[in-house]
Amino acid sequence: MRAEFIETKARSYRPRRSLADRVYLAVLTLAEGRADLLAHSEKPWASITFSGSRHELTLDFNGPVAVAAGERFIALLPDHEFTLPGQLVADACINSVDHRMHPEPRMVVEVALLLLEEV
Repeated sequence: MRAEFIETKARSYRPRRSLADRVYLAVLTLAEGRADLLAHSEKPWASITFSGSRHELTLDFNGPVAVAAGERFIALLPDHEFTLPGQLVADACINSVDHRMHPEPRMVVEVALLLLEEV
């Protein structure tokens, strides 16, 4: 009986998503699921009155459909209202865009998000 209980618990266990996972999923959703993550870094950030983290992501949009989604992503990002539990997105900006047309359309976008912990 005990072994069956342990097996059931092991199968139902889901690892908890980290803040970095949640940020990536929120950004990927805004990118309409058309981007591949090339890099993601997270650094703690603090001022006298606030603390949080800075996230930098590099996204790869490959193909004409993905590039079109990437262009919409760039337009929407600065004013997008992210919903991340316990976090407030204080700033979201595009750091750089590398857009190429040959051999097929491709766009690499570097994004920076500044998150503040809600108290």
